[in-house]
Amino acid sequence: MSNNVIQIVKTSLALFILLSLLTGLLYPLAITGVVQTLIPDKADGSLLTANGVVIGSDLIGQRFTSPEYFHGRPSIVGYSANNSGASNLGPSSAKLKDKTQENLAAIRRANMMSLNSSVPADLVLASGSGLDPHISIESARLQASRVARARNISESDVQNLINEQIEPPYLGILGQSRINVLRLNLRLDRSGEVS
Repeated sequence: MSNNVIQIVKTSLALFILLSLLTGLLYPLAITGVVQTLIPDKADGSLLTANGVVIGSDLIGQRFTSPEYFHGRPSIVGYSANNSGASNLGPSSAKLKDKTQENLAAIRRANMMSLNSSVPADLVLASGSGLDPHISIESARLQASRVARARNISESDVQNLINEQIEPPYLGILGQSRINVLRLNLRLDRSGEVS
């Protein structure tokens, strides 16, 4: 090998090590330090607690099946945060149609609705990640009567709690107003109204 090739290899190796240290170690450490200093709750996963115990994340949905709690979107992955994903079934899929009809029937049955009642799509269709913690305001309002009956409180009290928990669109323009299901259910429990 000529001296010129050896010099090129040495320079390339030194540049590789330098960039690896900068981008693989120093930059992540600096960003972690800044974020931990400025917004530690978000940096640690936006964890929510009840009575000093971590019960979930503001960013990841959970399965609620009890009638006294609001239910979230269906999840193809069972709300497993280490295995997010979608079914990848297309609109012509018989399996997707059957699952949607099954979810629709379950929502109508749980909320004592007639067979032809309209149900918001987010209560019968899973999100792309399978972890969406939010439902639409319409979906929350649809469940208010069931929750009020199960907790033996007035529906207007439940509607007021829903109104307290409405989150506006991102930056005021992106997406739609929504409700974080875990936050709403925690608020219900804090109201001391569990029967």
